[in-house]
Amino acid sequence: MAGARAAIASFPVPIGPRRPALDATTTSGTPFSTVIRVASHAQHTEAETSTFMSDLLGGRLGVEAYARYTEQLWFVYRALEDGAASLRDDPVAGPFIQPELMRTAELERDLAHLRGASWHDGLAPLPATAAYAERVARCARDWPAGYVAHHYTRYLGDLSGGQIIRDKAEKTWGFARKGDGVRFYVFEQIPNPAAFKRGYRELLDAVNADDLEKQRIVDECKRAFDYNGAVFRELGAATKSSRRGPLSA
Repeated sequence: MAGARAAIASFPVPIGPRRPALDATTTSGTPFSTVIRVASHAQHTEAETSTFMSDLLGGRLGVEAYARYTEQLWFVYRALEDGAASLRDDPVAGPFIQPELMRTAELERDLAHLRGASWHDGLAPLPATAAYAERVARCARDWPAGYVAHHYTRYLGDLSGGQIIRDKAEKTWGFARKGDGVRFYVFEQIPNPAAFKRGYRELLDAVNADDLEKQRIVDECKRAFDYNGAVFRELGAATKSSRRGPLSA
């Protein structure tokens, strides 16, 4: 997914992550956001260059595959955002819970456009998606630092590589720019995505955790990318075996 680190969004009132007050480095002196990015690079690359995503972004799959991908995202984000409600005051995860990031409502609007008003009828997660969503929910319940790992891999990815997906979807299937079908990727309440991402990384640098816990967060980030890769593999297999007719955008 070459160039999958661009971002674009607009809103008239500046909103951004709360600035941290803690030290922004690990004991090694390396910013924790850098540690995470470098340590999980291999898993990140493997997920984003999967056959399914490469074919989807390369225009080799129809809008039906895009719709199925969007359906699976809904299960993951419902787990993320259901869990967020109980973590707002948590000293570790709380600073990351920001309403301008929430995606469930936008996903549901996109699914209504893609599938119709009864989009949820009969909808079920793929086994890999169910495992992913359950892991997110478990972290939200029992391990806030692990929840941060999933929050980071999803939302920062949406603000970066997700914008490549939006652009490709608009061009390939004719969705209106930032309109129905791609609203999941439109962060209307974030006026400056680049500045927002910098602030988010500052939150990571200042996360309320010792070095051992930070290593566990890094490991959970790797696991999150592996979950994504598993979902992509199952979507790819489902796409190949599907006999459902094409869906018009």
